[in-house]
Amino acid sequence: MYKVKSLNGFITRSLVNKPQFFSLTIGFMLGFIFTLYWFPVYFEPFSHDSFQGPQTDPGTHSPEEEFHKNQDDSLAQDLKRKVRILCWVMTKPTNHEKRARHVKNTWGKRCNKILFMSSKPDSDLPAIGLPVQEGRNKLWGKTKEAFYYIYQFHFNEADWFLKADDDTYVVLENLRYMLYPYKPTDPLYFGCKFKYNTYVKQGYMSGGAGYVLSKEALQRFVVIGLHNNTLCNPFDGGSEDLQLGKCMENVGVKAGDSRDSLGRGRFFPFIPEHHLIPGHCPKSF
Repeated sequence: MYKVKSLNGFITRSLVNKPQFFSLTIGFMLGFIFTLYWFPVYFEPFSHDSFQGPQTDPGTHSPEEEFHKNQDDSLAQDLKRKVRILCWVMTKPTNHEKRARHVKNTWGKRCNKILFMSSKPDSDLPAIGLPVQEGRNKLWGKTKEAFYYIYQFHFNEADWFLKADDDTYVVLENLRYMLYPYKPTDPLYFGCKFKYNTYVKQGYMSGGAGYVLSKEALQRFVVIGLHNNTLCNPFDGGSEDLQLGKCMENVGVKAGDSRDSLGRGRFFPFIPEHHLIPGHCPKSF
């Protein structure tokens, strides 16, 4: 039978006068030996220096790669053919390695074409060196030069033209799904629309959240707006997104509603936690 005893304040149990004790002991020892035999890795000394993670043959894919490889992405590929998006990323020389290359290696791969706009060329990225100066007060000038460059050299390579910063993350499949019902031949642009103000009656899109212009909107911006100083600000200063909003309105480009059927936003200008905390950021519309 069991005899209960106290050991340093803790209650333990000892087996006495039990024939089964020997059987239990032998069974435990055999089980322990078989465990060491079948699962030796769990009993080897662990060292952070020696741990290298899961090892795979160089010629094989990791489990994650195999998972995505076997997924059915036919819908995403079909949308990629039907809704062609050129992405251009606003960056600067000091951010080429810190930020821009990470865009290139992640969501940038899903664009139909991606361009990095900087003030200095970089063959490794690659980045286009625009004739502009860096600085927040020069972003409007940089935006004009970037769209002008795209219109000159890449206008027929896409139907929609997305501007994003080098700290932005874009889910291209969702963007294409949103744009699919619209015609690129219509003068439209989408983003996180800030409310009406005295400068732009239809509102304007946040620069930090990124915005996307239809092919017709880009053409009007370059052909009509940039050649008329009364329609678009000819100087480089001023808030980039507000200046673009004024220009879009003046050339007849409509500020579209990017919200889904439940009224939820799709473009977000602030860091994630600011959007998750109720009342932390203003309403966009």
